[in-house]
Amino acid sequence: MDLSIVIPLFNERDNLRPLHDELVRVLAPLGRAYEIVFVDDGSTDGGLDVLREIKAQDEHVRVLSLAKNSGQTAALACGFKSALGEIVIALDADGENDPADIPRLLAELDRGYDLVSGWRTERWRDAPGTRRLPSVCANALISRLTGVRLHDYGCTFKAYRRWVAQRLLLYGEMHRFIPAIAAELGAGISEIPVGFRPRRTGQSKYGMGRIVRTLLDLLTVLFLSSYATRPIQVFGTIGLVLGGLGGIWTASLVFGKIVLGHNLANRPALLLAVLLVVVGVQFVSLGLLGEMIARTYHESQDKPIYVIKQEF
Repeated sequence: MDLSIVIPLFNERDNLRPLHDELVRVLAPLGRAYEIVFVDDGSTDGGLDVLREIKAQDEHVRVLSLAKNSGQTAALACGFKSALGEIVIALDADGENDPADIPRLLAELDRGYDLVSGWRTERWRDAPGTRRLPSVCANALISRLTGVRLHDYGCTFKAYRRWVAQRLLLYGEMHRFIPAIAAELGAGISEIPVGFRPRRTGQSKYGMGRIVRTLLDLLTVLFLSSYATRPIQVFGTIGLVLGGLGGIWTASLVFGKIVLGHNLANRPALLLAVLLVVVGVQFVSLGLLGEMIARTYHESQDKPIYVIKQEF
């Protein structure tokens, strides 16, 4: 199999046939063996019935139906693990991504990159400032903190070499940070402008709550990419600093009491100093426990974040 198209979806019934028709028109002339993998993330709008009909008419189509709604990250992870192609392309099912850009993504991969990410330039050119400014700031922040500079981290439309897609360990809302995770694997990353179209039907699944989730997941990505296998360097450093400050402070207070005769009875300074020492010891202990957990995690078997209910 040369090419796998992975499409995570949730309640996109009316968008499925038009998307499939577009994909066939684009993929057929390429002369590559391909498959279209729809990952239904527990849809409740009857979309699975539409996918059955599409599957019956096109042997290139595979459908994976998850047992429950597990989120876009889980649906993408399922599609990546199930894809058979040497190249994997992921795109949204809402019609916003233009399949006509697939040959351009493939051409960029042929230049030697391992992951090519889409940049929806037209989306933010016409978007109101209340939407454009937060997105620009978020992408700039993620780029700076992760060291992988992209204009559009939120674009699902990406092309991967198989070895990258198969090695991505995704959970939570990590699909937004796939380029940063791939960079940790040693993947060469590029970004090209892609078209953007308003969704045909339905409503967006994103809300303001994703901002908080994105920030929390960003902290997770930064920790995992830098200190996942050495947590003692984070917690141990904090513990040594706090414990050292507490120890010096405690020693100075004791010196003042014994040598200089200072009264400590009505001062909370001694309690605070001792508290710093205790907290420092706790952080060092937390770092050591983290080292043990990290070792156990890396040596244990992988546990999937999705359950495939049926495949046809």
